[in-house]
Amino acid sequence: MEKVKLTEQGLLDLQNELERLKTVDRKANLEALKEARAQGDLSENADYDAARDEQASIEARIKEIENILKNYELIDSSKADKKIVNIGNSVTIQINDLEPNEYKLVGTIEADPLNNRISNESPIGKAIIGCKKGDEIVVKGETGRDIRVKVIDFS
Repeated sequence: MEKVKLTEQGLLDLQNELERLKTVDRKANLEALKEARAQGDLSENADYDAARDEQASIEARIKEIENILKNYELIDSSKADKKIVNIGNSVTIQINDLEPNEYKLVGTIEADPLNNRISNESPIGKAIIGCKKGDEIVVKGETGRDIRVKVIDFS
């Protein structure tokens, strides 16, 4: 199994989420199940069904996080080559003729394009790893179209 790449913040976020799921969400769900059971007939009890579905979701997420935490690689950007873009860097890039924008290059688990966190496995993420300031590359997007990407700066 391939190691999951995590930044320090990503690791902390997962640990906090796991703690919340185990201590807060599980307890709240248990209360919801108790209240739904108290309503009587469980065969036609929508509240009970919803609480059971939520319980399954909570337990699945707990298992998922525990598996990630058993099999991760911490991204140590302090050891990375400072002359090229690498996972863990904040990178300012210009895509086609759009305004330059800053993105954090993270592992797949932490990717959130709407919050400017792009995966090292995305087409653009793969393409800019190893680039230097000023490099221009053409990336084949997932739609098959060419995307021009210029590395403006990184840290």
